[in-house]
Amino acid sequence: MASDSTQPTPGHMQHFFSGSKIDPASQSPMEKLTARHFWKHGKPNADPRETRNCHLCQIRSFATHDAIPITIHNDTDDGAVLNPNFRFIDKSVITPSVPVVEASFRTGCVCADDEDCMYSSCHCLDEIELVDSGPESDEMMTDDREARRKRKRKKVFAYYSTGAKAGLLRSDMLHSRDAIYECHEGCSCSADCPNRVVERGRTVPLEIFRTVDRGWGVRCPVDIKKGQFVDRYLGEVITSQQADLRRRESTIARRKDVYLFALDKFTDPNSPNELLRGPPIEVDGEYMSGPTRFINHSCDPNMRIFARVGDHADKHIHDLALFAVRDIPKGEELTFDYVDGLEEMDRDAHDPDRVRDMTRCLCGTAKCRGFLW
Repeated sequence: MASDSTQPTPGHMQHFFSGSKIDPASQSPMEKLTARHFWKHGKPNADPRETRNCHLCQIRSFATHDAIPITIHNDTDDGAVLNPNFRFIDKSVITPSVPVVEASFRTGCVCADDEDCMYSSCHCLDEIELVDSGPESDEMMTDDREARRKRKRKKVFAYYSTGAKAGLLRSDMLHSRDAIYECHEGCSCSADCPNRVVERGRTVPLEIFRTVDRGWGVRCPVDIKKGQFVDRYLGEVITSQQADLRRRESTIARRKDVYLFALDKFTDPNSPNELLRGPPIEVDGEYMSGPTRFINHSCDPNMRIFARVGDHADKHIHDLALFAVRDIPKGEELTFDYVDGLEEMDRDAHDPDRVRDMTRCLCGTAKCRGFLW
């Protein structure tokens, strides 16, 4: 656990460190949990079960906490706290029933240097169709020898490679439904490879906060650029059968669907890969996830989810990566479209017989469809 003295103290917690006594009766539930965390947890006589279940202990245990912390705020008067049964994780948990490829079938690129990982010659990118790579093709129009050598290859990786946009998702990718193929820990390239953006993980701090009318939400205390990677959606990786069982056991099945994401980007009944033929694997973030689990829906979102593939052998359990689709100023709530504008949802929203069973949307944007599903 990081030292408390190295962390800035949120405004609603400052009185815990002022030296004055606070009447517990005047504290909100969030303030009581926060005070107990700072005064009790980590001490020799602390209850290990309580510490293990403490949300603040969980997020402060992450290796990235000092540089890019996750914080929790409730500045409303509703007294709400996070579900005590929820647990923060910094990587998805694959359940035993999910098939995992043996190590002998795993592969990575053998590029001579990191720059080679941007081109079609990289093994990690060999499933990308060789099409015009867009604006960056202008980089290859000079007459120097190095440019002529590069012109024989195609720069096909998903990101800008030079200038102020380096590391940001290309505009043509942002408005597509294409998967992102990246290098990974099994490759010979370095950890600084330009094609390891999602692989390196979240690079911005995130705040989970209480909204006025939509439960919990997420915002960022720093500006986010268009095309910038924000974070992954994490959870328990389960089979479709397990997901269906959890839907049936849920009090409100449609509410359960808010947290279940099918990894169906590559599902194909005719695929030569047996792992891609059947019902897709799903990610359940309801009781085990990261901060993105609390991101709200919007019909006019500022982020989109992309399928991200590292090792090709694991395409059936690809990552769900969130990228900004426009510049997002600090403090603005982060959102994405839960159904990504599926046409059938738009049709159902105009069908009187279906509307009565649909979940009303509360995003409040000018483009609101009126209903989620």
